[in-house]
Amino acid sequence: MAPVVQIVGYKNSGKTTLITRLVKIFNDMNLRVAVIKHDLHGFEADREGTDSFRFRAAGAAAAAITSPWRTAVFEEQETPLVQLIEHFAQYDLILVEGFKWERYPKMVLLRSTEDEPLIEELQQVIAVVQKEADFSANSSGPRRFQRDEIEQMAGYIRHNWM
Repeated sequence: MAPVVQIVGYKNSGKTTLITRLVKIFNDMNLRVAVIKHDLHGFEADREGTDSFRFRAAGAAAAAITSPWRTAVFEEQETPLVQLIEHFAQYDLILVEGFKWERYPKMVLLRSTEDEPLIEELQQVIAVVQKEADFSANSSGPRRFQRDEIEQMAGYIRHNWM
């Protein structure tokens, strides 16, 4: 089973940006990374006019499309995180954006000091990523990183969870 690390925080805290930067670093290490994103607001990954869109519009409960380069599956239901993780078990690392109440190791992104209570509300917080150097330097709490310390974060994940 691939190790799982969640990247969590409030809206516009930089989760997607951090994940894309980490993925690039891990790719440079020849590691295969899977990313799972939770979207509370709904999304539309398929587009009108495609065959898979037409299948779904006709009433198909699920549709899949595959080619030599890519596979996509569309289901009219939410898939539990544990099932998605099982699907990606053969990868070297699974980064999960969101699902903050799940019980996997988490890196918490803070927009400001006002977000600090989130650290105490969540379980398995392994690191905190912050913007400003003037945040509390709580040495007894989780490891702290500044936003631009991407290489250090990647090293921390690799050393401790891979």
